[in-house]
Amino acid sequence: MSALAWGRRYLLCPPDHYEVAYEINPWMHRDVSVDADAARRQWDGLVTALAEAGAAVELIEPVAGLPDMVFTANGAAVDGWRCVQSRFLHPERGPEAEHFGRWFADHGYEIRHLPPTAHLEGAGDVLPFGRRLLGGYRSRSDFAGQTALAQLLDLEVLPVELVDPRFYHLDLSFCPLDDRRALVVPEAWDRYGRQVVEALVPEPIVLEPDEAASFCANAVVVGSTVLLPASTSRLDGVLRGLGFDVGVVPVGEFLKAGGGVRCLTLALDVSLAETAS
Repeated sequence: MSALAWGRRYLLCPPDHYEVAYEINPWMHRDVSVDADAARRQWDGLVTALAEAGAAVELIEPVAGLPDMVFTANGAAVDGWRCVQSRFLHPERGPEAEHFGRWFADHGYEIRHLPPTAHLEGAGDVLPFGRRLLGGYRSRSDFAGQTALAQLLDLEVLPVELVDPRFYHLDLSFCPLDDRRALVVPEAWDRYGRQVVEALVPEPIVLEPDEAASFCANAVVVGSTVLLPASTSRLDGVLRGLGFDVGVVPVGEFLKAGGGVRCLTLALDVSLAETAS
């Protein structure tokens, strides 16, 4: 087993303006209120857990009126010092792209832009495995967005269609663990997508239905540490048996908007072009 070459530097956004203000996925309900103090404690707990696992954290300033900006995973797709700025499907999140783009530009990244008709919601729908990118499409990103991403970064992108609306982003059904293993939720993908992942991942760890519904795949891996929003004794045993340390980071206030640990983080140290060369 070789540990992931990325996952030790993340971009986060403080939850100053976080709330469930609209409904754009099956988990969101405007009649559910967010406990702002609890959300802040949970977010602080995530920052602490990342630091204790050995990851560096950088921050983007939150913007009033953009409650989902806290889910930084959706802000961009990063490869080295290249950044493909997201284009959000839902107008409620559209203005986030400008703020994320400005942060990356201010920090020395080369910004690349999608065609006007393409949609891609950053690392929420794009995750590396080995020297390839797995790309989810249908609910929030589209096939045109994944095709454009491949062209903009000159990298191989393997698109999989997300057919279960509960798993509206790829990062709710797929989490790379190392160079051979990933947490997977096969029922989230169409038949072809399942075949793609079976060919890509030598040793997939298939989540049970209750684990998938608890967002166990929406995890962050820092070296040999796996940080999950929830777990089970079965999954703990599997991960520990493979040599991973397991940490559960409660983020229940953010689950109200359909976001877990991975959604709240954007890996800044993905660098596939250099790896491929």
